[in-house]
Amino acid sequence: MLELGVFGGRYMTDGRGEFPTDWFEHAKLSPEKKDPSLNFFGVDASLPLGEWQARGWIHPDDPRGWFQWYCRYYMGRRMPHEDARQIARWKAMKRHVSQIRRNCMSGDLSCRQKQRQALLHWAYDSRAL
Repeated sequence: MLELGVFGGRYMTDGRGEFPTDWFEHAKLSPEKKDPSLNFFGVDASLPLGEWQARGWIHPDDPRGWFQWYCRYYMGRRMPHEDARQIARWKAMKRHVSQIRRNCMSGDLSCRQKQRQALLHWAYDSRAL
C-alpha cells in the first residue's frame, strides 16, 4: 500500500520504527504535509484525521487510524473488540467495489478514481477491478 501511494504520503511518517524497514523501502511518503499527487490515482480520497476523531472512528490505541490498526493487526497484535469493529468497517468497503464493477469497464483505471483510491486506503487493490 505504501509503495502504491496512499493517504497522500502522510501516513506512517512518524511511526516507522515500529514496523519492518522493508515496508518503507519504496514507500511514497510526504513527511511535511499530505500530497495527493503521491496517491496511486493522484486524487485526495481521505478525510482529515480531525474528522475521523470527531466521528469517533479513532481508537485511543491507534491514534493514526485504521491503517495503523491494520499494520499492528498484521504484525500479530490482537484486541478482540477493536479487531471486530475494524474488520466490520473494512468489510463495509465492499459497497465501493460493487459500484466500480457496476459503473466501470474492467481495467478502466480512469473510472471512479476517488473511489478506487479510497479502496486502496482500505487495502483493496482496486487496480484489479
